[in-house]
Amino acid sequence: MSKKEGYSRQGFSGTIYHYDSTGRKIGESRPGIFGGMTNYDANGQKVGYSSPGLLGGVNHYDNGGNRTGYSSPGVLGGVNHYDSNGRKTGHSDRGFWGDWNHYDD
Repeated sequence: MSKKEGYSRQGFSGTIYHYDSTGRKIGESRPGIFGGMTNYDANGQKVGYSSPGLLGGVNHYDNGGNRTGYSSPGVLGGVNHYDSNGRKTGHSDRGFWGDWNHYDD
């Protein structure tokens, strides 16, 4: 059974706020100037960026430009998450109030 690890909520400006399972803010993703998102930790330090993939989904990178993983749409909805080696690490589903609930696998 998957355990809920946290959730994400989009603000009015397009920023996505990320929370752990206890509701503590752990980071945010802000829209980038040229598309994609710039990712920050809970202290406001830039930790990387995410950009759309060529064949769909989203690629994730650290500050050095190293690919750390990717996310792709699930067959039955939601989003599947993978590490840089292609191993599935979790999934996210849209919650009742429009939040994204995140689960480990």
